[in-house]
Amino acid sequence: MPIQPPAPPPISPRQMNLLRIVAAMAWADGELAQEELNVMLKRFGELFAKSPKDQETLRQDLQAYCIQNIPLEDLVPKLKTDEERELVLRLGYEVIASSSRTPDEPKINEEEASAYQKLRDMLGLPEAKVKEIEAQEFSESASDSSLIESLGESLQDFFKK
Repeated sequence: MPIQPPAPPPISPRQMNLLRIVAAMAWADGELAQEELNVMLKRFGELFAKSPKDQETLRQDLQAYCIQNIPLEDLVPKLKTDEERELVLRLGYEVIASSSRTPDEPKINEEEASAYQKLRDMLGLPEAKVKEIEAQEFSESASDSSLIESLGESLQDFFKK
């Protein structure tokens, strides 16, 4: 019996692509930690559904998509605007900087750094814009504010437009 793909969740293709790119960056080191998955599902559930019941249902629907490790090469070309590319760069950095596999490991390990560089190259943003985004993300990650909160704010701002 062939494996059936999960039913599409009630989000737009644009939102789905962003979710998948964020998940791909979380997979960059070869594993998706349960903590990373829980954070992504919580944040995307809050952003894309209004009621707590709808958020829980959406989180369940999205889980099947987060655990799929889809190559960036399949996802990045679907981005249509520079605004989307900038958001993806920001989110990609935030995701890889949000946790480490062990207490002794740096927040961004070699595999994640390599995946981030690949993402940077694929996005084709002007170097000045990349440096501006990275400076802002580095500044935010060094502050007391949570990276996940920052990620959520970035997504909310983006989807309000």
